[in-house]
Amino acid sequence: MVDNRSTGAVPTSPVAHWDVVLPDETATGRLAMDLAALLRPGDLVTLGGDLGAGKTTLARAMIRELAGDETLEVPSPTFTLMQVYDLPRHRVVHADLYRLGDPSELDELGWSEQTDGAVTLVEWAERAEGAVLRPDRMEVHITLPTEGAEKMRRVRLFGYGRMAGGLYRMKAIRALIDQVGFGPAQRRHLQGDASSRSYERLIGTKRNAVLMNAPRRADGPPVRGGKPYSAIAHLAEDVKPFVAMARALRARGFSAPAIYGGDLDAGLLVIEDLGHQGVLDGTPPAPVPERYELAVDVLAALHGQDLPATVPVTTGLDHHLPPYDLDALMIEVELLLDWYLPHVGSRLAADAQRSFRQLWAAALAPSLAQKPVWVMRDYHSPNLMWLPERAGLARVGLLDFQDAVMGPAAYDLVSLAQDARVDVPEALELALLTRYVKARRAGDAAFDTKAFAASYAVMGAQRATKILGIFARLNQRDRKPVYLAHLPRIWGYLQRCLSFPDLGGLSSWYKDHVPAPGASRPPPGARPAPSASAAPPATTPPSPSPASPASATPNEPGRS
Repeated sequence: MVDNRSTGAVPTSPVAHWDVVLPDETATGRLAMDLAALLRPGDLVTLGGDLGAGKTTLARAMIRELAGDETLEVPSPTFTLMQVYDLPRHRVVHADLYRLGDPSELDELGWSEQTDGAVTLVEWAERAEGAVLRPDRMEVHITLPTEGAEKMRRVRLFGYGRMAGGLYRMKAIRALIDQVGFGPAQRRHLQGDASSRSYERLIGTKRNAVLMNAPRRADGPPVRGGKPYSAIAHLAEDVKPFVAMARALRARGFSAPAIYGGDLDAGLLVIEDLGHQGVLDGTPPAPVPERYELAVDVLAALHGQDLPATVPVTTGLDHHLPPYDLDALMIEVELLLDWYLPHVGSRLAADAQRSFRQLWAAALAPSLAQKPVWVMRDYHSPNLMWLPERAGLARVGLLDFQDAVMGPAAYDLVSLAQDARVDVPEALELALLTRYVKARRAGDAAFDTKAFAASYAVMGAQRATKILGIFARLNQRDRKPVYLAHLPRIWGYLQRCLSFPDLGGLSSWYKDHVPAPGASRPPPGARPAPSASAAPPATTPPSPSPASPASATPNEPGRS
């Protein structure tokens, strides 16, 4: 069941509380699991209660959850005052200040240095006379029953400042998990994508599931016409588009996750777990041709249908897929100007920026005139699962389609065949494009191969341009430098697409103004120096024609 009533909205008050009864050790472990899932670097949790109330027991369970190791040795810090754990995801500081003689002793412990950026759990925080408290914190007060029920505890949690909203969200998540029948499940963090969403696998029950935690996207600053980037680019602001698209894809026989339940306004979903197996294999991971081919077949089958621009979310609520219009495509390519060029130390004069926009508007026009289809936008290896137990097209599991729009069919194909996260050999790219064209022509004799080939090159160049900007932004703004390792690959894909004959004007502009990743900044008026090691030799994008399934024209090597 999907509940459209919000139970996870952030309250207006900076203080929130939640009363919990823990009848046994299992319930205590569940609370520790819920708290651990909430915590992020820099968070502070204080644990209060009488001697023997169970503060250390709860802290120990939280640390083991944060470590993902239920056997981790977690000694009491009663005598050492502080224990530090360098865990894979967080540094954790566990302190027991019962024996603290004076708050000044914290300096001797190196308190400020150790707790900076760490998850900090403090027992007997009151002994520090406020020295360890922060405006944003969680307080956990544990009380014992008056008599009997030795294992029962009553807990009152208080969220202060930013963590007031976190406490309300924690309560909403627990309510949802219990409601849909996964109350006893263990919660295991899943490595997410580059967005603000987080995911957890719910395991240990009759079936596994995935908890999708996607708070409503806050509007960024206005960038054009009073609108933020997300509104112009038509990015999903909540989970409703995900629910709508999942159900619409499933209704057409494709393997999107089933929705087990959710709180739409809170941005919480419990969905089907499509497993661990993707479309890559080996060390280092490389495309499995059979799986990529079937992923192409999924696109061809989907694009051959009449696809509506409006799909239902739930009874009485519809989702309207926005058009992948010129404004959206342009704001994406302009990420190159805003983030990638500063990253490589290049600056553009106003006339060069104006020329960039004019060239792109002209290049995009033919693709925008084509019949639109559902464009999932991130149709590549991180979001494609392999389900060998299923049959036919259902063997390809689909994820991350909440930003779907109505747009050019070539976009998702080039997302797959020029996968941003893994090298796709040019021979495989050619085979995938040929396979798609053959499938479309088999179902529609009027399918325009030449127009599709041109659109493939344009959409590939658009996507590569956008991703260069996004990965530079993830490094600079979000402190995620790991994405810089992908820049040479993206640059190589860009060169393939720009060598398409119809994109000669854009190709010349890029040669004059855009340095390759790792290239030194050229002097004013000079072309950027090519980097021979930045990417493989470029080739013209595969260009299927009616006379032959596909063809590829080699280009001069050396561009990167």
